[in-house]
Amino acid sequence: MEPPLWTDRHAPALGDLPQPSVRDHLERALAEPMNLVVHGPKGVGKTAAVRALARELHDEPDADLVEINVADFFDRTKSEIRDDPRFSRFLQGQTEFSKQYRRSGDQANRYKRDWSKTAMLGHVLKEMAGYEPASGAFKTVLLDNAEAAREDFQQALRRIMERYHETTQFVVATRQPAALIPAIRSRGFPVPVRAPTQGEIVDVLRGIAEAEGVEYDEEGLEFVAGAAGGDLRNAILSAQATAVGADEITMNAAYETLQSVDADERVAEMLAAAEAGEFTDARSTLDELLVEEGYSGEEVLADVLDVARSRYSGDRLAAVHALAGEVDLDMAEGTSDRLHLSHLLAELGRATGAA
Repeated sequence: MEPPLWTDRHAPALGDLPQPSVRDHLERALAEPMNLVVHGPKGVGKTAAVRALARELHDEPDADLVEINVADFFDRTKSEIRDDPRFSRFLQGQTEFSKQYRRSGDQANRYKRDWSKTAMLGHVLKEMAGYEPASGAFKTVLLDNAEAAREDFQQALRRIMERYHETTQFVVATRQPAALIPAIRSRGFPVPVRAPTQGEIVDVLRGIAEAEGVEYDEEGLEFVAGAAGGDLRNAILSAQATAVGADEITMNAAYETLQSVDADERVAEMLAAAEAGEFTDARSTLDELLVEEGYSGEEVLADVLDVARSRYSGDRLAAVHALAGEVDLDMAEGTSDRLHLSHLLAELGRATGAA
């Protein structure tokens, strides 16, 4: 069984949030519940801050905090959304969304799928907002990654916020507040969450390492914090990966661990570019790995297979393994590693219709 993520096990309390201004804003919302627009870069702690607030606001936060990842909703197929246990009970039978979708049958084809998802999400949100809270006078609905919401859904959200304002606190979290329509921004108290400083990240990591009983040194914590580039979530997970792999968080252990993690991320980007038909970008990443980073062709191929196991399944994964076997044999003959790995990228793109 995988150990729990440190981001979950060490979720901060409201008073432990590393940014004083965020604590002050949320404590105001604790004293006077209100709708919020929480905005800031990726991984800086927006969702963690809202969860900390909910634990203070509600006697039963697991029941009275409802989280919807807007980007995840719009990125999934309609059947995947209907099958999700969080939403399926709202989307069965002759629901409002299906009637609305039939009425909108004359919409242009390129909008058809998104209009349907907009109706589905609006229906789910109204159902959730309409439920009585498990405890207290109101519940909290968090709409995360709200920059992914189309304007038509945002207009629907405005009406839902007006209708259910007495029983529901709405929290809109986004990386791009400018992507929200004025009617949404004006209905929420703004809570800016900046990227934490390296010192703030180090303080968080030190507290977690001590709570976990993991040996560390300051150089190791500073290396992890610096590599995260202001992404607190990434820093915490990188520290956990280092501790799991080396039983300590030191400079050498962190360097070895994060170098491996970075390579996997680069390979994942390379495969995604190949699938999208962006072969110039894919080959540029391949050149960086082989030339600038100094990886051998065998190491890159091994990383490709590692990433493929988490990215593909079934026949697709079997085809990648077969292709990798051919490339491995070709490279063993002593010819250009770049040539054969480039061929692998081209074949991946061809398999997805990009080439």
